[in-house]
Amino acid sequence: MDALENVRALAFDLDGTLTESKCEMTPEMGEALAHLLVRLPVGIMSGGSYTQFQKQVVPFLPVGSHLERLHLFPTSAARCYAYKENEWRLVYSHDFTPDEKQEIMAALNAGIAKTHIVDDSTPTFGERTEDRGAQISFSALGQNAPIELKRAWDPTQEKRMPLQKLLVEALPNFSVRINASNTIDITRAGITKAYGIQRFSEMVGIPMGEMLYVGDALFEGGNDAVVKEAGIPTQSVSNPEETLALIRQFLTL
Repeated sequence: MDALENVRALAFDLDGTLTESKCEMTPEMGEALAHLLVRLPVGIMSGGSYTQFQKQVVPFLPVGSHLERLHLFPTSAARCYAYKENEWRLVYSHDFTPDEKQEIMAALNAGIAKTHIVDDSTPTFGERTEDRGAQISFSALGQNAPIELKRAWDPTQEKRMPLQKLLVEALPNFSVRINASNTIDITRAGITKAYGIQRFSEMVGIPMGEMLYVGDALFEGGNDAVVKEAGIPTQSVSNPEETLALIRQFLTL
């Protein structure tokens, strides 16, 4: 990317960009992120829960990393965590109320029954529906499905589109997005990765035009495409290896 030398803050998608889906970050990626944090603020965004960040990212950052420059945005940026006084602290949260959860679950169960998106023949690996506090996620194959099966199940999103359409109609006060390879995520209206980018820009005091978002699903309909609404420059990658190469290129500037 020609304008890398003008970037003053970087934001990354997690699964498929920094790591494989729900997999641990490699030591090489951890080292690269640590070097980035010496130079500028970094944000990481995911539809996954905060627990996933603690499993996939945090343990693989070298001792002495500038964690005070790292912001974590789980549940599609419905929450944010920052490292202050030697611990990760919640900066903000848009958690659902009990009534909101009940409304979402009723619509989700009705939509699943009407669309027949899954049936007795659909393999299941773990719970299909997960309450992440600020986000409710439906994973057709279960939360712990193998990567290969998830990638093959609905690559064109056609299986999930009917359910998403029903949920958008039934839940007008919420954001309903097709995410990852077998998931639909629900947050409060307006709470998306674009919102997270805006908040990240405010927190670090850097205009979005001087930031860069890196993700593997920036194509139309992809779960990273929404960040373009915030006006941030973007860079598409296909896998963590391409991300690592991009980071190393940036570090040579």
